[in-house]
Amino acid sequence: MPGKNRASLEQVRGFFARMMAAASGSDDPRIERALELVRREAFLGPGPWHISVNRRTVETPSADPVFLYQNVLVRLDTAKGINNGEPFLHAAWIGAVEPKAGDAICHIGAGTGYYSAILAVLALPGGSVNAFEIDAALARRARQNLQPFDNVSVIVGDATRLPLPPSDLIYVNAGVIAPPAGWLRALRPRGRMIFPWRPTELVGLAVVISRTGSGFNAKPLMPSWFIPCVGASDAEESKKIPEMREAWSTRSVWLTSDREPDETAVAIYRKLWFSSAELPADA
Repeated sequence: MPGKNRASLEQVRGFFARMMAAASGSDDPRIERALELVRREAFLGPGPWHISVNRRTVETPSADPVFLYQNVLVRLDTAKGINNGEPFLHAAWIGAVEPKAGDAICHIGAGTGYYSAILAVLALPGGSVNAFEIDAALARRARQNLQPFDNVSVIVGDATRLPLPPSDLIYVNAGVIAPPAGWLRALRPRGRMIFPWRPTELVGLAVVISRTGSGFNAKPLMPSWFIPCVGASDAEESKKIPEMREAWSTRSVWLTSDREPDETAVAIYRKLWFSSAELPADA
C-alpha cells in the first residue's frame, strides 16, 4: 500500500502546473491556473500510456495519471511519429507568445487537443481557438476531448490550403520549410505566430513572428524538432537554404509581393524570404 504521506493526484497536477509556469518564463499567473485546470489524461485515451524516451518507448506501469505529469512525450500514433508534445517546450512557447484574453487563436496541428484546450483557457474571456488537424482520426478524438470547451472549433483539413481567419495568435505544431504566405497575411496588427522552422534536416528552431506597422519581425527562440507539416515541407520551394548560423541570425520576414529579396536574405522561398536585418521602428 502507498504510504499515507504520498502526494495526491491533485498535488502532483498542481506541482506540474507550477513547474510549467516556471518553464514559461512568464509572470502571467493565468498560465499556472490554466495548466492546473486542463487535465492531460483527458486527451490521451485510456492508459497505460507509451512514453517516448530517447527514441525508445517505455510503457507506464499502470493507468495512474500521475505518470503523465512529467516533462515527457506521450505517444499518440507510433507509426506516424505523432506525440503529445513535450510540456516544458510548450510552456516556453506559450510564455513567448503571451496568449491574451480575447485573442483569436489558430492552433495548427492540434493532435488530440491538449494544447488547444490550454490555449482556449488562456483566451478567456472573449477569445476563441480554431484547432486545425489534418489527420481525421486525431481530429475526431480532439473534437470529443474538447467538447467541454465552448470557445474551441475543430477543423479537419490542411491548414496550408484552407484560409485562416484573422488571428491574434497562430500556434503551429508541425515543422515547415517555410510558413505559407497566407499565415502571415492572417495575422492581425500586433499578431504573433510561433512555428518550428525546418529549412533543412540539420536545422530546426522555433521562430516567433510578430506583425508590426513596419512588417513582420522575426525572433528565433530555441531549438525545436517536429514532424513535417503536410503542405509546407516541399524542398522545391527553397531558392536559398540557410545554414544553422544564418537561420539563427533571422530578424525579419518579408512577403516577396511586398519586397524583393536583397543582400540581407538568409533564406528565400517562392512567396517569402527571411532577412538578417532588423525592421525599422514603427512610426
